[in-house]
Amino acid sequence: MAQLVREVMTPAVTAVHPDASLVEAAQLMRAHDIGDVLVAEDGKLVGVVTDRDIVLRAVAEGVDPLSVPCHSVCTPKPVTVGPEEPIAVAVSLLRSKAVRRLPVVRDGAPVGMVSIGDLARAQDPDSTLADISRATPDGAAEGVQDRR
Repeated sequence: MAQLVREVMTPAVTAVHPDASLVEAAQLMRAHDIGDVLVAEDGKLVGVVTDRDIVLRAVAEGVDPLSVPCHSVCTPKPVTVGPEEPIAVAVSLLRSKAVRRLPVVRDGAPVGMVSIGDLARAQDPDSTLADISRATPDGAAEGVQDRR
C-alpha cells in the first residue's frame, strides 16, 4: 500500500500565469478535464483557481472573464504538501482545511496534485469514492462492475 504522497499524486500539473484570463484557465480545465489550475509565477506556486472560483467570484458578480486575471479570484498561498510527506499528512490537511485537492510542491515549485479521490483509490480502493474517482469523463467507471 502506498505510503508517500508522491506514490499517489497526479504528477502532471496545469498552471497559468497570474495575469492569465479566467477564460484561459477555464479552457485549460476543459482541455485537461480538471476542476482547477495552479497559478504560478517564475516556477513558484502563488495560488490555485478552481472552476468554482471562476463561477462564484467572477461570473456570478457579472464581470467579464476575458478581462479578469486569475490572480484576482484565485486562492492565494494555498495549503500544500510535499511529495515525500506521508499520506497521513495529506489526509490530515484535506480534513482540517476542508479542501478536496492539495498542490504538491518541492522548494515552492509545483510538482503534482493530490486529491481525496487519489487517496481513496490508494487507501480504500473498494470505496464508493474510489469508484467515483476512477470514472472516465463520460461517466463510465473503469473496472467497476454493474451492481444492479
